[in-house]
Amino acid sequence: MNLTHPFLDADGDKLREECGIFGVIGSPEAAGMTALGLHALQHRGQEAVGIVSWNGAEFFARRGLGHVAQVFSDATILSELPGEMASGHVRYSTTGGQGLRNVQPLYADLARGGFSVAHNGNISNALHLKHELVHKGSIFQSSSDTEVIIHLIATSRFPTLMDRLVDALRMIEGAYSLICMTPKRMIACRDPLGIRPLVMGKIGDATVFASETVALDVVGATFVREVEPGEIIEVRMDGRVSSHRPFGDPAPRPCIFEHVYFSRPDSVMGGRSVYEVRKAIGKELAKEAPVEADLVIPVPDSGVPAAIGFAQESGIPFELGIIRSHYVGRTFIQPSDGARHADVKRKHNANRALVEGKRIVLIDDSIVRGTTSMKIVQMMRDAGAKEVHMRVASPPTQHSCFYGVDTPERHKLLAARMDVQEMTKFIVADSLAFVSIDGLYRAVGETSRNGACPQHCDACFTGEYPTSLTDLADRAADQDQLPLSVGQVA
Repeated sequence: MNLTHPFLDADGDKLREECGIFGVIGSPEAAGMTALGLHALQHRGQEAVGIVSWNGAEFFARRGLGHVAQVFSDATILSELPGEMASGHVRYSTTGGQGLRNVQPLYADLARGGFSVAHNGNISNALHLKHELVHKGSIFQSSSDTEVIIHLIATSRFPTLMDRLVDALRMIEGAYSLICMTPKRMIACRDPLGIRPLVMGKIGDATVFASETVALDVVGATFVREVEPGEIIEVRMDGRVSSHRPFGDPAPRPCIFEHVYFSRPDSVMGGRSVYEVRKAIGKELAKEAPVEADLVIPVPDSGVPAAIGFAQESGIPFELGIIRSHYVGRTFIQPSDGARHADVKRKHNANRALVEGKRIVLIDDSIVRGTTSMKIVQMMRDAGAKEVHMRVASPPTQHSCFYGVDTPERHKLLAARMDVQEMTKFIVADSLAFVSIDGLYRAVGETSRNGACPQHCDACFTGEYPTSLTDLADRAADQDQLPLSVGQVA
């Protein structure tokens, strides 16, 4: 979502989805419904939120840094967003990208009227396109890759807005789910591979779009269907709905990590309950990497469903051996190095009375840098655990994501530097195992991974990126040429 480098959360050891989007057309309470839908998607972005509405005559916008409940704290604020059409966005900020200028939805006055766009994903040739656009005279107001879409539409030579949008989307690569608004319609679309999610619902005469089904549930909308990969859905103000498929019919590659971590467990993804998939991953783990132990303990909260599945399959009792504080903000003041080292303990604390003297299996969703896993293993040992075995509900994360998930550079990923035996020593566990890639595919309902044409985007595990990565290639080329250009002035 940003043209600069991404970063992780305060402890630097969790993958983060960068945004969630929501839109509604045909409701007199469009802005309020959008705020409620964004609240349900808060887990997808906690740094900033924005809503744009249309009242039949003009567009209105309000954006702010913080949670939905902070920025849209009362009815007076929402009353400043009138109209029967609204869309919104929650996001994580990225390095160089914090600030209101990057908060979406982005809005622009185009030749044929106002246009707003909310984007979930990442355009992997955005820097390349931005360079070309700036060279032609475009002036950018943000560092967001989403603004590239607006400029491509504005400079397209096609006569209609829909044709201009299709023309723009044909030029971009990477991942995107978009909710766009014009004075006449709402447009929802998904990249041809369907990497990022988007669903459609109905509530009365209103049509709703959201990143996850849980947002439909929360606003009282009925799930209609997923927006198909490569599909553009156009909803006019009178309720007419039309579907366009300008990109052919490529084999879809939805992000498999949505099932592992990003989506809320009460969402449905690809026709499958996210909660049930995570339990199934735990069952696969128990089959693939059994261990003799006294307790199965999740690393809260994301490890809970997989831990339940592991316990059910293995017969080892499930217990809450780690208690998570729900009142820890990411801006917590850390006055000293010692306090920083206590970061995990302020979020998680061992249930000593339960853990002491026991052989335990810790279940977590992933290992990124490994620092949090190491601290939690040590916390279990400090609480008196006799043995600590770690089981991870995803394959080793060996590669960076370039499709809208903020991951560290590859050399900072523990699994890219170490094999499982070395990782076991690093986190000081008695044993460590990850679910296999085929086990993960079985959990999401496939027989196995199709190596010739994978059913999901799993590049963070396999390194097989489903699209070109132009900006990455350009950076690599620039680095190769760097010694020749040192000291030169353009």
